[in-house]
Amino acid sequence: MTIRALHVASELYPLLKTGGLADVAGALPPALIERGADVRALLPGFPAVLAGLTDLHPVAQLGRRFDTPGVTVERGTLPSNGLVVYVIRAESLYNRPGNPYLNDEHVPYGDNAQRFALLGWVAAQLAQQLDPAWSAQIVHAHDWHAGLAPAYLKAAERQHGRPVARSVFTVHNLAYQGVFPAHQFGQLGLPDDFFNISGIEFYGQLSFLKAGLFYSDRITTVSPTYAREIQTLSQGGGLDGLLRHRSHDLSGILNGVDYAVWNPTDDALLDTHYSATRLAGKSACKEALQKRFGLAQKSDALLFGVVSRLTEQKGLDLLLGGVPEIIRHGGQLVVFGTGDPALENGLKRVAQSHPESVAVELGFDETLAHTIVAGSDVIAVPSRFEPCGLTQLYALAYGSLPLVHCVGGLADTVADASLENLADDLATGFVFERFEPKGLAAAIRRAFALYDRRTEWKATQRRAMRQDFGWGASAERYLALYRELI
Repeated sequence: MTIRALHVASELYPLLKTGGLADVAGALPPALIERGADVRALLPGFPAVLAGLTDLHPVAQLGRRFDTPGVTVERGTLPSNGLVVYVIRAESLYNRPGNPYLNDEHVPYGDNAQRFALLGWVAAQLAQQLDPAWSAQIVHAHDWHAGLAPAYLKAAERQHGRPVARSVFTVHNLAYQGVFPAHQFGQLGLPDDFFNISGIEFYGQLSFLKAGLFYSDRITTVSPTYAREIQTLSQGGGLDGLLRHRSHDLSGILNGVDYAVWNPTDDALLDTHYSATRLAGKSACKEALQKRFGLAQKSDALLFGVVSRLTEQKGLDLLLGGVPEIIRHGGQLVVFGTGDPALENGLKRVAQSHPESVAVELGFDETLAHTIVAGSDVIAVPSRFEPCGLTQLYALAYGSLPLVHCVGGLADTVADASLENLADDLATGFVFERFEPKGLAAAIRRAFALYDRRTEWKATQRRAMRQDFGWGASAERYLALYRELI
């Protein structure tokens, strides 16, 4: 029996990307299709999404929904792989340039509750013959934007007296909870008793994330360690009680890497290619990176790279304190991303004082991200918490040894270059246990110490590049979950 599954998300690479969610939404459906499932996606009709699909045609006219006239659902195709994508066309809700969630002042749109309630509602309709040619047996909702889909499915089940589809809810980051004022509940069209502590109510407000956690049949998150961490008071974001209560329905499944996009042997965004057996091209990538950022052209300087949102969650405040340690040992640092203005300015000040050693560029650009991952010797991901993290997985594939804090998916994917791990052929990077300056400084020193032992450094690079974090194993685990539910 072929399982019909609908993936519901607010972004999907290559159509629209603000973070790792888009990479997962773009890579997991094709991996499931490869394994025999019939998978489609549902997205809001943001301009970039509509522009990137081919063969768009109407599936259903919905008229006025959530105080919005002229809502239609259309079906199109993603040209790169043929994935069938449903889109919700609602001009007044989605036709806004720039960031899909925030206005020009970086403030969340005032109607985000309606914008993303509509996404969840349409997902539930696609399990109830909204498209006469196809209906979902599994609705797989991603993050808070899709959190109401399981709630609308449970409401439909009550109405019909039987389940209309099963639901899986994946938490990519528990810190983003989709919280709105209680008075907006009336606009959602859910049964009155859903506004309840056993439901969508969260400290007197509504939480779309909580709706997903409460009403879904199964919950997954993006690494085994993060699945344990979110059941604790310190990392549970006020939802640890609910998550502990549902621990038998909760599992951690690691995100994968799309090696068609991230592979140094044939990366379309790189000028020079290399592999684990032919590492020579990597030094050309390093040279190009030093040149691009105006750093001293020293082939033997240990080059640290950062591609990240510049926020406290990502541990960039801790890294800023560790920069003197890198400079003192003759290392270099390239930082690329945007975020907290105080961190941006702090990093820029260091770069101005040490232009030979430190370079900072604000923005996001996929090509430059690949250039930094390929050209760096070490990629730093010192996050305070990290549900899965993809950057360290890209770094491993490119032989750029990750330097990470021992949390979430970082703990699950990187083995520290301790003496015993080096002796046992296990080391793939540098891991610090406690989130404090001493721990980070020690990891930085371990990186310099290993770099001085070139034979061992090269062996560790090759070991890192042989790690397989492709989508295969993860897709199999999701399929097993779908089969259990059906």
